[in-house]
Amino acid sequence: MEPRITLVTLGVSDLARAKAFYEALGWRGQEVEETVFFQAGGLGLVLWGREKLARDCGLEPGPPVRGFGGIALAHNVRSEAEVDALLAKVAEAGGTITKPAAVNAVGFYSSAFTDPDGHAWEVAFNPGFPLAEDGTVRLPDFG
Repeated sequence: MEPRITLVTLGVSDLARAKAFYEALGWRGQEVEETVFFQAGGLGLVLWGREKLARDCGLEPGPPVRGFGGIALAHNVRSEAEVDALLAKVAEAGGTITKPAAVNAVGFYSSAFTDPDGHAWEVAFNPGFPLAEDGTVRLPDFG
């Protein structure tokens, strides 16, 4: 298997609310057959009904997860000011800031929030993970 992720699909309880949240952050989605697709750099972020997504994965939907669901998405930016500006948009759009912006234990500026369905996101300015002009990140050699 090639090391590549092409789509990240988030199961949501209210598609219109989820679409409105991400569009309030500046994303532009296309809705096709009760599914919303966003171009996110080199991959796609997809919003789909939680029960439909579970069944499509061969799983029973079960009750919504309360608290941390075991995965966090990350959005790196080019400055501390961009972290702060994005957090203001998140709060305005109905997201929940779960960790205020600050220099973390590793030494870079970061914060965290959840979208209206509880999906966790980190927002960070990390000079050790510089962004290319097109927004892509290349992991450093940790060796």
